[in-house]
Amino acid sequence: MLQIGPHIIHSPLVLAPMAGVADLPFRRLCRRFGAGMAVTEMLTADTSKWGSQKSRFRLPVLDEAEPRVVQIAGAEPSQLAEAARRSVELGAQIIDINMGCPAKKVCKRAAGSALLREEALVEEILQRVVKAVDIPVTLKIRTGWDLQTRNAMVIAQLAEDAGIQALTIHGRTRACLFNGAAEYDTIAEVVASVGIPVIANGDITSPQQAKAVLAHTGAAALMIGRGAQGQPWLFGQIKDFLNGEAPSIPTGREVVAVMLAHLSAMHEYYGEAMGVRIARKHVGWYMQNLQIERTHRKAFNQLLDSEQQLEFIHQLLLITNNNKQEVAA
Repeated sequence: MLQIGPHIIHSPLVLAPMAGVADLPFRRLCRRFGAGMAVTEMLTADTSKWGSQKSRFRLPVLDEAEPRVVQIAGAEPSQLAEAARRSVELGAQIIDINMGCPAKKVCKRAAGSALLREEALVEEILQRVVKAVDIPVTLKIRTGWDLQTRNAMVIAQLAEDAGIQALTIHGRTRACLFNGAAEYDTIAEVVASVGIPVIANGDITSPQQAKAVLAHTGAAALMIGRGAQGQPWLFGQIKDFLNGEAPSIPTGREVVAVMLAHLSAMHEYYGEAMGVRIARKHVGWYMQNLQIERTHRKAFNQLLDSEQQLEFIHQLLLITNNNKQEVAA
């Protein structure tokens, strides 16, 4: 069980705020399969840009499952504080501050994981945002900027002192990007040094790995990102395994049913043109996990309307049945 402020989260599994992936349809799907919490895609702290199409789809939605967690990103303390206040007005129940994104376009603005190089600025941001709102504020970081300057311990202490109520740590530095294997020793050291809940993140792609990371780090919960792409049922498999049960393995028929529901949700949420376009990457991940041939994936990407996409997925069931495939646990 994970508790953040007044929110008691019974499943210790959190969907990561992946930009371009963790949109409302995918968050709802992952919650359905067992994620206890799902964080919005990273939202710019510059509220003057919230009228853009991209930002509008990332704003909190009142009918989303609670707690509604909005992640904000920026480098200006007053701007981040204002973004937090505005997010609360729109229905946010937890504010998460991004200091972990390694993307160049984010770091070149001194935001995301670039902030880890500026400990005094980190402290000011945390204090300003916590004081700006009366709901819990959490923080997501990496272990440091590079291997020579790992400072997760310092940042964690600053966070706790500022009133941050939970801390997520990705087990890589910014310089590592997503290369190599995540390391969990630093996360374990932080867990032992602070009194706030710590959420471990990085390379959690199977029930067995999830259990091992929890045991190694002593973390209160796990955040799952890329491992859930094309297999949102991973949350349910991990929950089963942590409870001592054998993870259920979805059949090809069950996967196709999930894909159809996910497709319909994307078409409804984004509209025809945008929904069809965004669906392509998600369906690509599903088909990759099903080991569907590239020719079929390429054919799907050439479809231009929602009805064609849905019909294609219906036909995909015949392919999976012929191949007698199941998705690995």
